[in-house]
Amino acid sequence: MSHPLILASGSEIRQQLLRNAGVPFEIAKPRIDEEMVRDALQAEQATPRDIADTLAEMKALKISERTPDRLVLGCDQVLDLGGQVLSKPRDRDDARAQLLAMRGQRHMLLSAAVLCENGKPIWRHVGQVRLQMREFSDAFLDGYLDRNWPGISYCVGAYKLEEEGIRLFSRVDGDYFNVLGLPLIELLNYLTVRGDLQA
Repeated sequence: MSHPLILASGSEIRQQLLRNAGVPFEIAKPRIDEEMVRDALQAEQATPRDIADTLAEMKALKISERTPDRLVLGCDQVLDLGGQVLSKPRDRDDARAQLLAMRGQRHMLLSAAVLCENGKPIWRHVGQVRLQMREFSDAFLDGYLDRNWPGISYCVGAYKLEEEGIRLFSRVDGDYFNVLGLPLIELLNYLTVRGDLQA
């Protein structure tokens, strides 16, 4: 890689995944009103998959337009609960309401990644994971929130599968990296085929 990848995200877990995989990168956080864009797309009846993909592309393009000749990675994650898109909880009460809505239900996490170069998308992927929440008790839920708030406040669905959030689930089908918010294997494969990473 002649220049480090630019990660258009402030996500610590995405940074850690790239670092652990040996991908050189820099960080540039795009300024996008995600909530406004998400609301507009939902008003147009966009699918949860398209919402994730669009937001990831917008983030990558915003940085790519300022840094031509650099490879920019934009990411977004959307939680699809029966067609309803859940966002990061606004506060602890919202987190509790989201978790109650998902209790005993199956939902899907969609992790979108888009690479841009010279202000144009050149690669995209949306990974999907299906998760089944167990019928946990109200007492467990309240204790879980006591122990994990505010650490889960910036997580879609108010859980971190890599931490105590795993106890909310009875089944997870799909790639673990997608749960963490980055389709890492597909990204690494593309960068290797392209010649950015050593084969």
